[in-house]
Amino acid sequence: MDYFTHESAVIDDGVQIGRNCKIWHFCHILSGSVLGAGVSVGQNCVIGPNVRIGKGCKIQNNVSVYEGVECEEDVFLGPSMVFTNVINPRAFINRRNEFRSTILKRGCSVGANATIVCGVRIGEYALIGAGAVVVHDVPAFALVVGNPARQIGWVDKAGVRLEFVGNIAHDSLDGSCYRLNEQTMEVEYDD
Repeated sequence: MDYFTHESAVIDDGVQIGRNCKIWHFCHILSGSVLGAGVSVGQNCVIGPNVRIGKGCKIQNNVSVYEGVECEEDVFLGPSMVFTNVINPRAFINRRNEFRSTILKRGCSVGANATIVCGVRIGEYALIGAGAVVVHDVPAFALVVGNPARQIGWVDKAGVRLEFVGNIAHDSLDGSCYRLNEQTMEVEYDD
């Protein structure tokens, strides 16, 4: 094995685990799931079945990533954050064929105890504040907080709040230039 698994973790058959992954205490990775290289799965997590986690993702303690959720590369999932996969669950109705897809784009971060309601898309490098309840799509680089989550600003690739002079701001990580388009309220960036 070219990855680490704690002895208390359970890895089902049919799971693909990339190089240099770390899977800690009391985790369960269900069949059909794929973890890219360098993924870290904290204590007491459940992944799957059939979940794709991109390389470099960090999943903190007490997170369940259900079928229908996909994380692209370098996504951060904070401690005890929650995903859903059915919009109107009932214990007495099987709704497995109604799972809604939830996509977390490259580099985004979800804070501790946040809830992501199924069927949303979290944009690249977006930052979801601790305890937020996300019920709608989140644009790339957006900073959202609250219940329901609302956008209060923009962040750069490092998660630092962008300060615009006019409609221009610069990335604290690599100096990229961001332009705020007031008509669509989207941040455009140059690599």
